[in-house]
Amino acid sequence: MFDKLIAVNDHWAAEGMARQVLAEENRFYGGVADADTGIAWPTHTGTQMVMAFWACALSSPASRFYRDEAMLERLELASSFMLRFQHDDGTISPGWTNLHSPPDTGFVVVGLAQVLELLNRQEWELLAQTRTNLRRFLERAVPAMTTGGCHTPNHRWVLSAALGFLYQLTGEPELKERAEQWLAEGIDLTPDGEWTERSNGIYNGVSDVMLYHAAELFDRPELLEPVRRNLRMMAYLIHPDGEVVTDYSGRQDFGSKFDMSSYHFVSLLMASQDRDPFFAALAKLAGEALDHPGAGPNNSLLGCLLRPELLDGSVEPGPLPEEYRVIINGDFSREHYLAEMARAGHGGRIYHSRLHPEFGAPVARERSGITSTTVMAETNAFFALRHGQAKLLAVGVGSSFEPGYVKMNGMEELEDGYRMFGVESKGYYAPIPSNQLPQSASESVSPWYLLPHQLREVTHLQGHRVGVELRRTADGYTLRVVCQKPDPLLTQISFVFGRDGEFQGGELEKADIGTQWWKDGTVRYASGGDWIELDGGAHEHMAKSIRNVPLPSDCKTLIVNLLTPYDRTFHIRLSSDEGQGGATE
Repeated sequence: MFDKLIAVNDHWAAEGMARQVLAEENRFYGGVADADTGIAWPTHTGTQMVMAFWACALSSPASRFYRDEAMLERLELASSFMLRFQHDDGTISPGWTNLHSPPDTGFVVVGLAQVLELLNRQEWELLAQTRTNLRRFLERAVPAMTTGGCHTPNHRWVLSAALGFLYQLTGEPELKERAEQWLAEGIDLTPDGEWTERSNGIYNGVSDVMLYHAAELFDRPELLEPVRRNLRMMAYLIHPDGEVVTDYSGRQDFGSKFDMSSYHFVSLLMASQDRDPFFAALAKLAGEALDHPGAGPNNSLLGCLLRPELLDGSVEPGPLPEEYRVIINGDFSREHYLAEMARAGHGGRIYHSRLHPEFGAPVARERSGITSTTVMAETNAFFALRHGQAKLLAVGVGSSFEPGYVKMNGMEELEDGYRMFGVESKGYYAPIPSNQLPQSASESVSPWYLLPHQLREVTHLQGHRVGVELRRTADGYTLRVVCQKPDPLLTQISFVFGRDGEFQGGELEKADIGTQWWKDGTVRYASGGDWIELDGGAHEHMAKSIRNVPLPSDCKTLIVNLLTPYDRTFHIRLSSDEGQGGATE
C-alpha cells in the first residue's frame, strides 16, 4: 500500500506543479490554479492540498521528488501565497463561497499543521523559510479559530480539530476552551451511526477524521465511539463495484459517484487504535479504490508518514458484509426528536444552512451477488436498484399537490419487502385579526412582509397521501404506488436510469431532454450484458414535467403520467435471479 500511496502522490504532485501560477505580476503568484475555474484558492482542496502533495514527496526517500530543490522552491512560493491570501483576521476566503470563513480556515489549519509537523521532522536546512511561513500562518489563524463560527453540523468537528492542532502548537488555553464549547453541543449521530447530513460520499468521512483528531489532541477517547459507529454503518452502504450509496445524501454528493477512498486514513487510524480486523478490511477496500492522495486534512500518505505504524500490516483484514438485508435507523425514535423541535425556539428557520429534519430517517439496504438495493425515506427518490452494470438510479413520485416530490415519511418492514407512505397537507390562510395587525397595515403602504403571517388561521386544509409497497419476487420486485385522492392531481412517477445503457421495447415517446414518456408495454434497460425489465407504464395526461420536480438531463429517465386516484403496480425483473433472497443480518 505504501508504494501505491507514493506513486499516486508523485503523480498528483507533478500535476500540481503544472498548475502553479509562476508569473510574478499575477495576483495569484505562487498559488495553484484550480482546474475548473483557473483561479488559485488558498483552500484545503486548492493550493493547501497540493502543498501537502509536495511536502510528502520531498520528505519520503521512496518518492522520485525526494529532496528535489525545484519542488522545494514551488512549496515555498505556495506558502508565501497562503500568507498573502490570509486576511488580517486570520481567515481565508474561498472565492466560490464563504468569505472570511472560519470553517474553511479550519480545514486548512488541520492540513497545514500536519504538513508542518512532517517538515519539522526533516533534517534539511533549505526547508527553513517554508517552515517559518507555515507556522506564521497557523499562529495568525488562532484568533479566527477562538472566535469564529460555522454553517453546517460537520464544521463544528472541523473547528474542534483545528483548535486541537493549534493548541498542540501554541499551548494557548483559549483554544482548548473554544473546542470544549463546540464539543459540549453533543454528537449528532444516530445509534446506527448516521450523521446529520447523511453524506456518505463526503461529510461522513470529514466528521470521522476530524473527531479522531480532536479525540487524540484533547485526550477525549469517548469521541472515537461515533467514528466507530459510522464506519461500521458504512460497510452496508457500498455497492458490489465499490461505489458508495449517495442516493439520499443531504449535501452536494447527492446522487454523485463516490468510492470509499476518503475513508482510507480514518479506517487505518481506527484499525491501529482498536486492533480491529473490521476497520482493517475497510481500509483495504478504501485503499484499493484510492487514486488521489486526498484533500488537505485527510491525506492518507501524509498521515502514514507521520504514523508509519499504520501500514505495518500488524492488523489482518477481516471480512466485510456482502450478503445482507438491514434497515439503518429502523429503531431510531425520530418522531420523538421532531416533536421537540418547537421547543428549540428557532421557529424552523436557520440561516446559511439547513436544519436537516430528515436526520435519522430509515434506509433499507439489501445486497446479494451483483444486486444492490436501497429503499429510503425523506428524500426525493424512495428506491434505487443496481444490478451489475444496469443501474436504476432513482424512482420518485412527483405531484402537483405541493407541488414537488412526495417524500416518504416512514417505513415498515414486511416479510418480503417494505411499505412506505408520504403524507402532505396544504391549506389556506384567513385574515389576521384586526387587533393584531401592525401599524403599517393602516398606512398608505402595507408591505406583505410586515404582516404577522404566523397569526393567520388555516382554512380548507387538504391532505395528500401516497403509499408505496415494494415486494421481492422470484425474478425481481413488484412496486405498487397508490393514491386514493378523488380530485384529479397531476402525478409523475419517474424511473431514472444511468446514461450508459439502452432501452428496448415499450411504447416510449420523447418528452424532454433526457426524458421519455413511458406510455405502455414492457421496457428493458440493458447495460454491459445486465438488464432490468419493467412493465406498468401509463400516460393519463400530457405534462412533460411537474413544477419543482427536477429530472436530470444527463441520465435516461422514463416518466409515467398518472391522475389521481390511482393504484399502479410495476413489475421489475432482473437478468438473473442472482442477488434475490440473500442472507439476512
